[in-house]
Amino acid sequence: MPDFVWLMILLGAVAVTAVISSFLSASVQKRKMEETIGKAEDKARSIIDEALKTAEAKKREALLEVKEESIRTKNELDKEIKERRAEAQRSERRLQQKEENIDKKADAIEKREQSLASKEENLNKMKVEISKLNEQRLQELERISGLTSEQANDYLLKIVEDEVKHETAVMIKEMESRAKEEADKKAKEFVVNAIQRCAADYVSETTISVVQLPSDEMKGRIIGREGRNIRTLETMTGVDLIIDDTPEAVVLSGFDPIRREVARIALEKLIVDGRIHPARIEETVEKAQKEVEVMIKEEGESALLEVGVHGIHPELVRLLGKMKFRTSYGQNVLKHSIEVAHLSGLLAAEMGLDVRLAKRAGLLHDIGKSIDREMEGSHVQLGAELCRKYKENAVVINAVESHHGDVEPTSLIACIVQAADTISAARPGARRETLETYTSRLKQLEDITNNFKGVEKSFAIQAGREVRVMVVPEQVSDADMVLMARDISKKIETEMEYPGQIKVNVIRESRVIDYAK
Repeated sequence: MPDFVWLMILLGAVAVTAVISSFLSASVQKRKMEETIGKAEDKARSIIDEALKTAEAKKREALLEVKEESIRTKNELDKEIKERRAEAQRSERRLQQKEENIDKKADAIEKREQSLASKEENLNKMKVEISKLNEQRLQELERISGLTSEQANDYLLKIVEDEVKHETAVMIKEMESRAKEEADKKAKEFVVNAIQRCAADYVSETTISVVQLPSDEMKGRIIGREGRNIRTLETMTGVDLIIDDTPEAVVLSGFDPIRREVARIALEKLIVDGRIHPARIEETVEKAQKEVEVMIKEEGESALLEVGVHGIHPELVRLLGKMKFRTSYGQNVLKHSIEVAHLSGLLAAEMGLDVRLAKRAGLLHDIGKSIDREMEGSHVQLGAELCRKYKENAVVINAVESHHGDVEPTSLIACIVQAADTISAARPGARRETLETYTSRLKQLEDITNNFKGVEKSFAIQAGREVRVMVVPEQVSDADMVLMARDISKKIETEMEYPGQIKVNVIRESRVIDYAK
């Protein structure tokens, strides 16, 4: 047979084989699919059976829960019904008791009315009998006294009138005394309320200030060569510098707080600057004096703001600030004036007076103390003159004049300032007699030395144990200095009382200044 035929036979055999194999694989897959479907149907039937069983169980559980809930609700309703019935029974019993009580009270009232009616009848009978007895008594009285009823009536009226006049006089006297007691009590209440509502701090001034140094080496620079720096600083400020073994500190001693503050500021500036020599010291002291002046003005303005007073003359404001550096019996005068202003305002408010005017008078009542160490006269006189000079209100001027009883007060505000001043001064710890006596002695010491001819200025230092007197070189010679020191010592001995001894140090300094151009 030719090759082509064999090839066709072979291809047909291959095709038949492929058809048979595909048929066989299809039949195998069909059987597998039928088996899978059968398993799925069995599983579905089992799931449906289980779901039906679960649904039946859930249904039974739900029915049971509904039955239990209905039983529980029924029990609760039965219980509530029983409670309401019991409450209704109790209310019914209470109502029955109230009805019984009302019936009893009605019976009692009925019996009382019957008793009152019988008593009223008895009273009417007694009234008739009493009227008859009164007529008999009047007839008997007229027979015994020999007076008719009209005459007796006039006589009794006169006696009653006299008694009423006497009782009225006694009552008026009692009311006056009671009114005085009430007024005293009310005044004390006003004062106590004002004191309780005004709490001010006290500033007790001392006679020393301490300046801290960066190191002890600075002490030698402050002293200077042969002590010229410390002498210049003491001469310019009038304050005694105490340089001792105290580590890293210099003590400034002097009874005048303004001088001491100038010295403190100047010394602190010199320490920071580091250039310490006489010319620099003089320049720094001048700057410190200007700073203190600014500080004084600011303190005065601060006091006005604190008290709430406005429209005071700038010079009075400056003098108020100056009082920060003034003490009276150890009490800071500016703090005292602020406190008196507050107390005066509170008392004026209690009495319905002008609060602002009372505060103004209280703040300015001691204004004379800012200059009483520089001018002749008491602080009362000086304060009144200052207030007149700067056109203050007449009420304020009278309050200043009368706060120590020198002049009669002409207004209630002046009396209030007197009371406030006494309250502030009388508080425990507010004042110390010793410090005022001490500063007065130092002031007297400086006044004695300043009265000598040729004295430029003098400073009491070392707590009053030494006085330094600076003289004008052109007016006092070296020989005159010896006589002046002796005369000053004698005058101090005759005019002052002091413990121990006082050193009189007269200083004469000649200085020539020229400029290189």
